[in-house]
Amino acid sequence: MTRMRKIAAALLASSAALLAIPPTASATSVPQGTQNTQATYGAHATQGTLVRESFDRLPLGPVTAGRGWTTDTANGSLTVEPSATGHGRELRLHTEGNGRAFLVLTDLAPAGNSFWARLRLRVDRFPTAPDWAHWTIAEASGSDTPTLVRPLGGQYVPTSRANFWGVGSDLGPTGDWTAWKTTAPATAGTWSCVEFHLDATDNRVTVYQDGVERSDLTVSTKDHGGTADDFVFPRFDKLKLGWQLYQANPTPSSYDVRMDDVALSTRRVGGCAS
Repeated sequence: MTRMRKIAAALLASSAALLAIPPTASATSVPQGTQNTQATYGAHATQGTLVRESFDRLPLGPVTAGRGWTTDTANGSLTVEPSATGHGRELRLHTEGNGRAFLVLTDLAPAGNSFWARLRLRVDRFPTAPDWAHWTIAEASGSDTPTLVRPLGGQYVPTSRANFWGVGSDLGPTGDWTAWKTTAPATAGTWSCVEFHLDATDNRVTVYQDGVERSDLTVSTKDHGGTADDFVFPRFDKLKLGWQLYQANPTPSSYDVRMDDVALSTRRVGGCAS
């Protein structure tokens, strides 16, 4: 009887120990230092998450690569700096003239060739010359076709003396176009939370600003800013986020973009509502 009691007590102790193990202690848990701070990829992705990057654990100073991303620059640079809010860090992208500076996310393979993106963004200045100066902030592409999809970008419109947001594309059957809208003015020097959804079921690009859908910026297979041909997505495997201005000798002669809280997912990330 005494031996049976000892066995029972041992079993109870083992059960209590098992119950005390936290539910996050598993073989697929995110390594220390990557949770909500570094880019998250592959087996560490949760609830459809493809990428997360807040820049908070990266060292201050110039940066040429991060976990799961590289950079693409010409007359430009990327620098991790203290956040303007005093909390954490942010990415500063700087270009001279019509240079470019991009954070490049590679080896993407979103289910259904569709994904959501969210980032916090501030453009210090937009161009005021030359006329029709064209700029890009986000560009998605694939290796199967040269088509470039630009869900975030815009243009300086001299007749309005202002810059306007517009979804665009290039190198595909619909040609080179930016469907800017005067209902979507681009405001410099202020932070905004922007989202876009690339939905392959109708080759649809939907843009959101501070949690609100901008239906005026939506483009799709038949409704876009190019030729009469269908607008069709490539098989996405790359996304570039940053700044490129295509015309030479612009005014101003240099540009700074600040970026934070980047996330890509197969479902809407959220977090932009004010």
